[in-house]
Amino acid sequence: MTMASHRRDRHPFLAHLPFGLVMALVVVAASRIWLYHWRQGAALIGGALLVAAVLRVVLSDEQAGLLAIRSRGVDMLSYAGLGAIILFVALTISGGPFG
Repeated sequence: MTMASHRRDRHPFLAHLPFGLVMALVVVAASRIWLYHWRQGAALIGGALLVAAVLRVVLSDEQAGLLAIRSRGVDMLSYAGLGAIILFVALTISGGPFG
C-alpha cells in the first residue's frame, strides 16, 4: 500500500465532500422550487453548477471525487456552460404561470 492510497483510505468521505456540497445546494434549490419559487430554485441550480466548475478546476482529480467525470477541461466547460445557461434563463424569463 502506498502512502497516497493510505491517506485516501483514512478519510474516504473527504473525496465526496465537493459533490456533497454541490448536492446540498441542489437540495436547497429543489426546496425553493417545491415552494413555487422556481426562478430562485433555477438560479440556485445554476449557481451550484458554477460552484462545481470552480471546484473541478481548483481540486485534483482525486480530491474532486464524483465531480470528476471526464477531463478537467471538459468537466469545467460542461459545468460552467450549463450553469451559465440555467442562470441566464432563470434571470431573464418573465411571465408564465409562476409569475
